[in-house]
Amino acid sequence: MDIKVWMYVIYLAVSVGLTIWVARALSRNGQVFLEEVFAEERLARAVNSLLVVGFYLLNLGYVTVAMKHPDPVDSTSQAMEELSLKIGLVLLVLGALHFFNVFALGRYRRNRLRQLATHPPLAPIGRLPMPSTPPGSHMVGAYPGGPQPTVAHPAGPQPAGPQPGVGPTNNPPTR
Repeated sequence: MDIKVWMYVIYLAVSVGLTIWVARALSRNGQVFLEEVFAEERLARAVNSLLVVGFYLLNLGYVTVAMKHPDPVDSTSQAMEELSLKIGLVLLVLGALHFFNVFALGRYRRNRLRQLATHPPLAPIGRLPMPSTPPGSHMVGAYPGGPQPTVAHPAGPQPAGPQPGVGPTNNPPTR
């Protein structure tokens, strides 16, 4: 048999084998990703089988179109070089198809999640007025009557805790 025929046989065997192996791996491992993208198992399985069929058609079509080599092949080293070029191109096509599918499905998933997301709350129409405090005073707490400034006691610092006459009363608030 001619060296060129052996090159074609090896090229077809390797290319078809790689195509089948990659398609099965992508189908098996991509199922989980497709279920996340489409949020429905039945639809994900259907899309997965359609992607596998399309993958086979595109890649095997490319393999058969790229198989022809117009120049004569005189040595095994020349056949190996041509074979490596052809198989390398098949691998590049496989990778490009894979990344295109992942990109397109990821984009679809992002758009679907964006549509399902709750919308942010409406912007406030106005602002609540903030009570003004005179300089040098600080707020003890916000009480119904407004902030109550502390008064410096001549006896020095007061102990922590409730102070008589300061703070909320025990009376329940009125409505």
